[in-house]
Amino acid sequence: MEQVGEKTRSNPGMWKFFVFSAIGAFMFFVPVTIGEKNSIMLDHIVTWIQTHFGGALPYVALVVILAGAVYPFISGVWKKSTVDMVFSFFKVIGLVVGIMLVFNIGPAWLFEPSMGPFLLNKLVIPVGLLVPIGAVFLALLVGYGLLEFVGVLLQPVMRPVWKTPGRSAIDAVASFVGSYSLGLLITNRVYKEGKYTAKEAAIIATGFSTVSATFMVVVAKTLDLMSMWNLYFWVTLVVTFIVTAITVHLWPLRSIKNEYYEGSTPQPELKPEGKRIAAAWSEAMDTVSKAPSFAQNIAANVKDGLLMAMAILPSILSIGLLGLVLAEFTPVFDWLGYIFYPFTWALQLPEPMLVAKASALGIAEMFLPALLVVESALVVKFVIAVVSVSSIIFFSAVVPCIVSTEIPISIPQLIAIWVQRVILTIIIVTPIAYLLL
Repeated sequence: MEQVGEKTRSNPGMWKFFVFSAIGAFMFFVPVTIGEKNSIMLDHIVTWIQTHFGGALPYVALVVILAGAVYPFISGVWKKSTVDMVFSFFKVIGLVVGIMLVFNIGPAWLFEPSMGPFLLNKLVIPVGLLVPIGAVFLALLVGYGLLEFVGVLLQPVMRPVWKTPGRSAIDAVASFVGSYSLGLLITNRVYKEGKYTAKEAAIIATGFSTVSATFMVVVAKTLDLMSMWNLYFWVTLVVTFIVTAITVHLWPLRSIKNEYYEGSTPQPELKPEGKRIAAAWSEAMDTVSKAPSFAQNIAANVKDGLLMAMAILPSILSIGLLGLVLAEFTPVFDWLGYIFYPFTWALQLPEPMLVAKASALGIAEMFLPALLVVESALVVKFVIAVVSVSSIIFFSAVVPCIVSTEIPISIPQLIAIWVQRVILTIIIVTPIAYLLL
């Protein structure tokens, strides 16, 4: 029996680590020119589907929205908490809005090009395609040891810079590349197992659990930034992690207690024995040897992607539309924007009030800031594209996800962290944008 275990350990089909990770990386990070368009393969696939099946896509999206609106009531999630009740109600509103848009019924203001049709055609349909299709290639990128390998190598950096254990490097990169729902799922599980303290779990949940790379593609497509996709992706990743390194020293994160989950067995992290690269390789081998079959891995990720699309599409059409209506017809986001205006003005960004207002819109839904600056200067579009991801916290999806975990952090604390993150991101990314663009 021991011999079999040794064999698995020394030769667990490590070709998967190289081949599948490389395919995943290629699909997300290598720009390819097809026709006149230079973009990543994932974007080309989605564009091809939109071009050839455009007429059917609104109806497909409506089916996903219907499933998303009904799911909380079938699964019983809607009655778990007041927050779940409110968001389940918003999903039903999203379904009603979706029916009105697809079948062309409703008030004239809803059909203004910058309102319903924009949400449906520029966000709902691309997101509905990108998330499940992106999930297939994410399965290759994150399922075969690459994250674990990187995680062990990053251990010496995590504790001094982000006040979290080395193992959180895997969590952080999975959250950033994969999705906040995946990241929060991992974080909550590891916290309840006693491997993170409350403070560490809160830092990871609010500092790394961004929207996935697939959502960043939607933002980049909306703002016509796909020609500089790699620059946008890596600048966003670096800025997000720098902002998190600062917020860990500010209230409320610094005041959360370093206590383990009640009832769990504390398991502080041990340093790897021997050479780090060997330990990283060992972790990767371990992951590959335990990985499910290719088909199972893809199926599980597509299922997660569909569930995520079901959760998000109705929210875009309800909370997203509410955000657009408030931005268009009320001064709410102008008032909120005044929090950020001193920074956008001092940094001499073009249209500083518009940038401040767009940044404020992100609290409702992370896509909304992009919608406000579609016609703006390139530097403004780049700054807002980074802010919408790096700010992390928004009410249409991330807030209910965090609140539904065991991580001890309240909605007022989340709003305070959001304000800090937006201000810090604007300050850090604006000079980078001026330098690189």
